[in-house]
Amino acid sequence: MSQKEASQEKKCAHRTELYTEVPPTCLPIVYSPEYNITFMGLEKLHPFDAGKWGKVIHFLKEEQFVTDGNIVQAREATEEDLLVVHTKRYLNKLKWSLVVATITEIPPLLFLPNFLVQRKVLRPLRTQTGGTIMAGKLAIDRGWAINVGGGFHHCSSDKGGGFCAYADITLAIKFLFERVEGVSKATIIDLDAHQGNGHERDFLEDRRVYIMDVYNRYIYPGDGYAKRAIKRKVELDWGTEDQEYLQKVELHSEGALNETRPDIIIYNAGTDILDGDPLGGLAISPQGIVKRDEVVFRAARRRGIPILMVTSGGYQKKTARIIADSILNLHRQGLVGDVATDEVGPSLVPLMMSKSASAVETLSAH
Repeated sequence: MSQKEASQEKKCAHRTELYTEVPPTCLPIVYSPEYNITFMGLEKLHPFDAGKWGKVIHFLKEEQFVTDGNIVQAREATEEDLLVVHTKRYLNKLKWSLVVATITEIPPLLFLPNFLVQRKVLRPLRTQTGGTIMAGKLAIDRGWAINVGGGFHHCSSDKGGGFCAYADITLAIKFLFERVEGVSKATIIDLDAHQGNGHERDFLEDRRVYIMDVYNRYIYPGDGYAKRAIKRKVELDWGTEDQEYLQKVELHSEGALNETRPDIIIYNAGTDILDGDPLGGLAISPQGIVKRDEVVFRAARRRGIPILMVTSGGYQKKTARIIADSILNLHRQGLVGDVATDEVGPSLVPLMMSKSASAVETLSAH
C-alpha cells in the first residue's frame, strides 16, 4: 500500500466508540463481564470453558492486582466497526442460527431463535472483539495491553469457524493502520496450538503484516492455502514438551523481531498447548506456559515494541488460573507495569501517546 493510499485510509475512518480515551489510573487490561457465555448449560456442549475470562479476573482480584475500578471496560464492536474487515454478506449470515451453530460447534444452537443466539452467544463475542480493538490502541499508548478475551484466529473477513465468529486480530490491526499515525507494520506471534488460518487469509497479500505461527501440524484447521501467509512457520509434533517448545519459541520470536521491526506485536497466547488439552495435542506444563509468555514479552520490551496479548484457545478448567498466574509473573518480572508510568523504551511512551492523540483529534474533526 502506498503512503498516499494509507493516508486516504486514515481520512475515511468511521466514528467509533472503541478509541475513546482511557484514564491513566486504569491498567491496560481490557475485560467485561459480558465476555462470559452462559445459556441454559448449552455452552457446556463445547469443550471450551465459556466462563474462563471471568475466572481470570477473579484470580487477579484475589491477588489484588486488579479491581473493578482499574481495568478497562470492553465495549461491544458495532456493525460499522466490524465492517472495517468483515463483508456485509458474512455478517448477514450470522443472522442464521445454523451458521452460528456450525461456527461455534454447539449444534443445539440451530434450534434456537436467532435473537437469543445474538444476545447470548454473539454479543459476548462482539464484546471480546471490541476489547481486542480497544487493547490495540492501549498497547500503543502504554507499551503493552492485555485483552482477557479475544484471539479468534480462525475467523477471516468472510468465514468463521473453530469457535471464532469475528476476526478480532485482523480488526485490531486494521484499526491501528487506519487511525494511528506512525503505525504501518505489525507482527502477529500466534502461539495457540492451532494454526491461525483466519488472520493468515486476511493478510495473505499484505506485506505490512509479518506472521509467525507455532502450532501442532496434525490438528485443525490444516489450511494449506492460509499457510502461504506465514513468514515464520514452526510445525510441532504430537506431545511436544517444555524444553523443545520453549527453545523454539525463543529462537523464532527473536528471529522474527530481528527480521523485521514492527510498530506493534499482536501476541495470540492460546493455552490449549497445555498437557491434557482435548484439542491441542501438545504436552506443555503450566510453568512452561508462564515462561512462554515471559519470553515473548521480554523480546518485545527489550526492543521497545508495543505488545497486545489476547488469550485465544484453552479448553481445560485450570486454564484460567494459568493465564492469571502468567499475568502476575509478567508483573513480577517488570514486563507489565502498574499504571501509565510504564516505560516501553527511552521516551517511547510520550511519543506513542502523542501519535494516538493526534489520530483521535483528526477523527473528531470528521
